[in-house]
Amino acid sequence: MLAAVAARTDAERPLDGLALAQVPEPTPREHWSVVDVRAASLNHHDLWSLRGVGLPADRLPMVLGTDAAGVTADGTEVVVHSVIGETGHGVGPTERRTLLSEKYPGTLAERVAVPTWNLVPKPAELTFEEAACLPTAWLTAYRMLFVAAGARPGDRVLVQGAGGGVATAAVVLGAAAGVEVVVTSRDAGKRERALGLGAAHAVESGARLPFRVDAVLETVGAATWSHSVRSVRPEGTIVVAGATSGDMPGAELTRIFFTQLRVVGVTMGAKADLEALLRFLARTGVRPVVDTTFPLERARDALARLESGAHFGKVVVTSR
Repeated sequence: MLAAVAARTDAERPLDGLALAQVPEPTPREHWSVVDVRAASLNHHDLWSLRGVGLPADRLPMVLGTDAAGVTADGTEVVVHSVIGETGHGVGPTERRTLLSEKYPGTLAERVAVPTWNLVPKPAELTFEEAACLPTAWLTAYRMLFVAAGARPGDRVLVQGAGGGVATAAVVLGAAAGVEVVVTSRDAGKRERALGLGAAHAVESGARLPFRVDAVLETVGAATWSHSVRSVRPEGTIVVAGATSGDMPGAELTRIFFTQLRVVGVTMGAKADLEALLRFLARTGVRPVVDTTFPLERARDALARLESGAHFGKVVVTSR
């Protein structure tokens, strides 16, 4: 079957390690299911894998991709929860938690095998392309907002870095739930688009906010960390789920302990969170923002779009 594969890794030029290749079909095994992938979405995790972060040489070649929606052998339409080993289902109780494409082949392929427990029914209201956007970026945003930050209607939340998958999802989900969302970006066009999606305020990166926020959703890292710490109210919360600009900012420890801030880390979310997210979208009519869609044969172009940073929302790859 056709797949987009990390054939080798390159820290400086990640796309040089990408290959579009024929790989073996998924091998049937007990308690696992094979899904015909109809759509998969890209994440920065794919680029980090191509750089060699979390993907050692002894696991190459590796099929990339964490997110997918598709159809099982009995015709059931499903969304793939991409955290493998969360509960031990299909892998045993002692296996360390991983994401698809770290230890097990990922979703940028015509078919993918996952533990049957990891399959969630796809609501009929969502297309395959929309559903494929959810298991990483939208699930992470949902957990950051409603679980880690505990955001409620009327709360004020700062989302750093308009345009990325998690940030865009947080704006849309927050606005739909009655949260007053402030978003930052260096790009005036992205700020304007965020306002159109429901953000209450959009400011330049690093600019002073009109008020202190109850929580900050941080996925940018070093470039925005100091601004995040200065923008949250005393006893507020900073939720961290990424560091695309670097993971070694000045810690700002004095401000953190003096204002009694809470810093919480989030990686993805639980299967129950994904199920709740799907119900939320089916009920409200909220839909993921899709930037562009590419066929699997153009996976390199899709990843180049993601790497460029020009995208707004999710980049999706379809296999049929």
